[in-house]
Amino acid sequence: MSMSDSIASELNEQRPQAVSTGTDGPVMVIAISRPEARNAVNAAVARGVAAALDELDARQDLRAGVITGAGGTFCAGMDLKGFLAGEDPTEGGRGFGGIVTRPPAKPVIAAVEGYALAGGFEIALACDLIVASETATFGLPEVTRGLVAAAGGLVRLPARIPYHLAMEIALTGDKYPARRLYEAGLISRLVPAGEALAEATELAARIAANAPLALTASKRIVAESGDWPASEAFARQEEISGPVFTSADALEGAAAFAEKRAPVWRGE
Repeated sequence: MSMSDSIASELNEQRPQAVSTGTDGPVMVIAISRPEARNAVNAAVARGVAAALDELDARQDLRAGVITGAGGTFCAGMDLKGFLAGEDPTEGGRGFGGIVTRPPAKPVIAAVEGYALAGGFEIALACDLIVASETATFGLPEVTRGLVAAAGGLVRLPARIPYHLAMEIALTGDKYPARRLYEAGLISRLVPAGEALAEATELAARIAANAPLALTASKRIVAESGDWPASEAFARQEEISGPVFTSADALEGAAAFAEKRAPVWRGE
């Protein structure tokens, strides 16, 4: 059984709930599981995603995560019915959907099938990589509902794709096919329909095979360095990367290379 089949089986065996999780080795898969509502984010989803990400960051045996949606849809955004009822779709200091304000320290990949709209698109943007099916659709339709894409869409999107395309997406509220955003550089891998989760879990496994301290430091530097003044960039990088070079894992990496064997990472 492949990694994706194993995880899917584990997820399917769990009781129905807003968010389901499964693991295969060092990879955690987090599935938003409200297909009847196109996986729209309500309070339960935010709590579930935040709890899963807390677990991902806390467990030493987990090194990467994948976020996906059940039933062929990634996430259609905020549950407007819940919003009208006064539900809070934020949680635990992690923001909307349990992720957009404070993503996990460890790498996480969005596996997108179907719609990734509004807050659903913003959840994908909070991830480090996006794997999408050729039939996936993205958009920020908040302006068509009298709202603003304030869960990261207006902040993150212009940093990932050309300015005028980001502005078009934000101001029209239109839906955009995955291929256009793949060509714009937003999507890491474009795959046939139904294969996003399998591709994302395989990519996560490749990432997770690397040294955990190095992964966390590398992610942090890439994510934060865009705002660093050029005169401070290397000093700030040193603050984050310095401890990695003196870690036991750095010595293990060198020893494994010299001895022509696979490294055994300890995260120390």
